[in-house]
Amino acid sequence: MLNKYARGFFGKLFTPLARVLIRMGVSPDAVTIIGTLGVCVGALVFYPLGELFWGTVFITAFVFADMVDGLMARMLERSSRWGNFLDSTLDRLADGAVFAGVAIWFFTGGENPAIAVFALVCLLLGSLVSYARAKAESLGCTAAVGFAERSERLVAVLVFTGLTGLGLPEIVLLVVLVLLAAASLVTVIQRIMTVYRQTRLTA
Repeated sequence: MLNKYARGFFGKLFTPLARVLIRMGVSPDAVTIIGTLGVCVGALVFYPLGELFWGTVFITAFVFADMVDGLMARMLERSSRWGNFLDSTLDRLADGAVFAGVAIWFFTGGENPAIAVFALVCLLLGSLVSYARAKAESLGCTAAVGFAERSERLVAVLVFTGLTGLGLPEIVLLVVLVLLAAASLVTVIQRIMTVYRQTRLTA
């Protein structure tokens, strides 16, 4: 849903930056890698130290690299299977780092095991959401259903983790993670059933 309504806006916003990077000779793959490294540093260094707000700010600055590299590839007419593979693979790494960082803090200094556990549940189910679609497409099926897409998951955890760092009661973050886990589980089931119907029709 966020992809549908926000991609146009952010595409226009980051087009000038994409053009500048192209003129500087930076490749889309380099932007993808740098963006992922930035997210991982923010999530696995700032979050475990309890810097939830500044960690979120740092991560957010690099999250948009995922859009900038796509804009650059289209401008250079370099869209390729390799670029798509690299982008998708590193997206999984970045997402995992964010939820892992939250879990590490709340298992240790944050002393809230419930939040930590549900962060890990979200990590697992989020990976399944992405895997289910990728596997379906590799089998010639489509599974672009459900409302717990990567954008929604990432925005939810970043916004409420950052606000928790500013004093938002931790129970709010816990509720968000529980709802996010439930939404991810429903999305996984929807994708499984969608592929089941398609494979039954072609059996």
